[in-house]
Amino acid sequence: MGKPRTEAAHLTDSPAPASAPANRPLTNATVLLLAIAIGSTVANLYYAQPLLAYVRDDLHLSSAGAGLTVTVTQFGYALGLILAVPLGDLLERRRLVTVMCCLNAATLAVCGTSSTGSVFYVTSALIGVFAATAQILVAFSADLASPEQRGRVVGTVMSGLLLGILAARTVSGYLAQFGGWRSVYWFAAGLMLLLALILRFRLPRGSVSTDIRYGALLRSVLALMREEPLLRIRAVYGALAFAGFSTLWAPLGLMLAGSPHYLSTGLIGLFGLAGMAGALAAPLAGRNADRGGAGRMTILSAVLLTAAWLPAAFARTSIPLLVLGIVVFDFACQSMHITNQSEIYRLRPDARSRLTSAYMTCYFAGGVIGSALASVIYAADGWSGVCALGAGFGACTVLLWGWQTLRVRSAS
Repeated sequence: MGKPRTEAAHLTDSPAPASAPANRPLTNATVLLLAIAIGSTVANLYYAQPLLAYVRDDLHLSSAGAGLTVTVTQFGYALGLILAVPLGDLLERRRLVTVMCCLNAATLAVCGTSSTGSVFYVTSALIGVFAATAQILVAFSADLASPEQRGRVVGTVMSGLLLGILAARTVSGYLAQFGGWRSVYWFAAGLMLLLALILRFRLPRGSVSTDIRYGALLRSVLALMREEPLLRIRAVYGALAFAGFSTLWAPLGLMLAGSPHYLSTGLIGLFGLAGMAGALAAPLAGRNADRGGAGRMTILSAVLLTAAWLPAAFARTSIPLLVLGIVVFDFACQSMHITNQSEIYRLRPDARSRLTSAYMTCYFAGGVIGSALASVIYAADGWSGVCALGAGFGACTVLLWGWQTLRVRSAS
């Protein structure tokens, strides 16, 4: 696996030397293709969310049973992060993502023709597994990029991911309105087949990083966490940021639907447009990382992750202040995420998919913890308790950055 990097070498503002071989700079057209592919693939996780009422009635499920769709899809995605993403280091990536897109298309088509809840649940879980293709493509993008453009490329393709998440619910609702809920899955299946064809002929062929067996490959993900202090600290930063993100969004709809706002589901959905701030933050954070500003971007993001909860705390009396809080928080969350990814991709060029798997598993776990705690605290203490919890996650990030910085300075 090679020698572990020291913390001091990677927690300063000076860029670490890239150990990857020099790549030709990616063309704008290829970066755009990768961004579209990543956004289209991750959108499969979110198509179902506006459709739950239609699915419930058509498949004769309970409301709780329909809501279980989101849970099993996210569970499948977690499995994909752990079991599928590391394959990007073992198999040639262009072929891998092409095959996974084809399998995703087949799963989406079966889901769209399902007549029982059990078939719908199983295929929803598999859709989550294959949506992890997006993270394989992110690692592939970092691998294809030249060292001096890697942060910018990662930031740009992550903008595609964020826009895919935002667009998924809108596209899903619009298609279902005119063609029924099944048309959404047929549309997504066709899009995945088209994407597989384009990627097969337009992406450059990737290299194979390792020839170890699959079991050893999965164990090496844990070894990376043990051997790379930078990966560990960036994974914790990411987990805290996404915990705050889930804390914000998990109870938000309930708060807006209740007193004193009583907003409709359509109006509540419009608050997701504030996520555009995150899409704008991604390229900025990536370019900053390329210039050696990861440390500055980290503390700035951590402070904003805490401060954003102040205007959000006035959500019951001021919708504009809530929107301001959402915009600031999402900008900070995505800035932290892109900075984290840009930094960990400097570590081991032969293990970028496994680095992604380790980081994203921790990131996703933080989101699960945040949403679970937010639901409990909202029921017990309302929106003010949720804001205190979210600000607490941000404050922990600031304190962790301060502690880690002092450690590095005392060691140097």
